[in-house]
Amino acid sequence: MGRKDGKPRGRMSSYAFFVQTCREEHKKKCPDENVVFAEFTKKCAQKWKEMSAKEKRRFEEMAERDKSRYEKEMANYDPPAGGSAGKRKKRAKDPSAPKRALSAFFFFCGDERPEVRAAHPEWSVAEVAKELGKRWEKVTNKSKYEARAEADKARYAKEMEAYRGGGAAPKGNSPAKKAKAPPKESDEDEDDDDDDDEDDDE
Repeated sequence: MGRKDGKPRGRMSSYAFFVQTCREEHKKKCPDENVVFAEFTKKCAQKWKEMSAKEKRRFEEMAERDKSRYEKEMANYDPPAGGSAGKRKKRAKDPSAPKRALSAFFFFCGDERPEVRAAHPEWSVAEVAKELGKRWEKVTNKSKYEARAEADKARYAKEMEAYRGGGAAPKGNSPAKKAKAPPKESDEDEDDDDDDDEDDDE
C-alpha cells in the first residue's frame, strides 16, 4: 500500500521481513500478550545474528521481490506538481535547541567513514552507508562506541533540561558535530524527522 500522495511504499530489507514474520508468528501464538517492542526487537536481532545463510535466504528472497515491486511501482509513479502535495509540513527547528544524542553506530560511522571514502572515492553515499553497516555487524566489541553514546545521551539530557528551562544550550562541545549520521537506505523513513526516540542500535 502506497502513501496518500500515491508514492509507492518503500522497499523492505530482509531483516525487516524477518522481524515482521516474527511478530506475526508471535501474535498467532500469544494473541493476548502485550509485546514490549524494545525487548522483542532485541531478541529478533540476536536470533538474526545466529541464523545461517540458508535460513536467511527465505527473507532475502522476500526482500528481492519487494525491491522489484518497488522499482516497478516507482517507474510508473508520477510525482505531484511541485513535489509538495501530500507531504507533511516539517516543523521549524529552533537553531538554539541542543543537538540530539547519537547512537553507538553513528559514532562508529564517524570514525570509519573517512577510511571507506578514501578506499572507494567512486562510491555513492548509499554504497558507503551499506559498507559501514556491514562493518558494524562485524564489530565484536562495541563498548567504546556504546560508552560514547551514553556520554552523549547524558550531554543531550543536560542541555535539554537547560533549554526547556529557558536557558541557552551550550554550543561547541557536542560530539554530534564529529559523527555525521549515515543516510537512510530506504525512503520508507522520510517522515521520521520529528524528535522521536531513535532505534539506531541493534
